[in-house]
Amino acid sequence: MDVTVVCVYPVDDEKLKAFVTITLDDCFMVRNLKAIKGMSGLFVAMPSRKMRDGSFKDMAHPLNNKTRKMIENRVLDEYSRFMQGGYENAERTASPRRVLGLV
Repeated sequence: MDVTVVCVYPVDDEKLKAFVTITLDDCFMVRNLKAIKGMSGLFVAMPSRKMRDGSFKDMAHPLNNKTRKMIENRVLDEYSRFMQGGYENAERTASPRRVLGLV
């Protein structure tokens, strides 16, 4: 399995740095991953829903550490590329403005 498309939607917040949408093997999309600044650097949080008791439950998540690391590396690499201004040239990455219909 490969992450074939990563779309980064930056957020101006102290901890939440971006929402991210990924596509797996050009056939399965996962929305609302989050790039978050933690105490030891950036990490990726999986999409989750707030439960009635106030806790959060992942709606989609990898079943093993190898897959989680692969997704996290790909997302954080793309986020870094976006922040360095190279996003327009990033291979197989759609512009968030185009995806959102703002252009």
